[in-house]
Amino acid sequence: MDKQLRRAPDAEWVLMYRLGLSRKRIAELVRAEPASVGYHLVIARRQDPGLEAAHLTAVGTKPRRSPVNLARMEEIIAWISAERRFPRDRSEDKGERSMARWLSDRRREAAQGTLHAAYSEGLARIPGWHWNPRTAAEEARWHRRLAQLVDFREEGNDWPRHKKCDSEREHLLGVWIHSQRQTHRRGNLDPTKIQLLDEAVPGWQAGRTRGRPPRR
Repeated sequence: MDKQLRRAPDAEWVLMYRLGLSRKRIAELVRAEPASVGYHLVIARRQDPGLEAAHLTAVGTKPRRSPVNLARMEEIIAWISAERRFPRDRSEDKGERSMARWLSDRRREAAQGTLHAAYSEGLARIPGWHWNPRTAAEEARWHRRLAQLVDFREEGNDWPRHKKCDSEREHLLGVWIHSQRQTHRRGNLDPTKIQLLDEAVPGWQAGRTRGRPPRR
């Protein structure tokens, strides 16, 4: 059981609820009493009236256990067995890209603890289905860039620019944070990553104030 004293509402628990996890599932994952999780969620719903709607929307978008969905899983398993590889999301074949997206969605649900047992049991027949080397490398690079940006800012620097930079380091970080802002504006940035950015580098969405000279 989690003995840590948590200030309500706990941001991690609220995020998990927003992503569609039930109170019971959250309690299991964090090793806390369901009543404690429920207490935090009550406070969170009072503070954010849209939280419950977001939770229900996330629950509603999870794949249902239906003959069509199970058939799709079997189709993908058969394809992987025949090709002896995973489908690529950048393949020229539209069908292969579709299968790659389907698997990516299931990997995300497995990581969040929301994957239906029927899919978990079926996909377990594919060795390493939940692990994608390219995705793992991209995730590691994302967290490394965030840590580098934190260091850059703590040194007293302004937000890094992606154009007219003073150094290759600034250019690298400027391109990265610019990409995060663009992805966020399109509504495609993962909520967990938004939270990490908000906590590690507050103000990242706004960046430099137009016309403000860089720090020296």
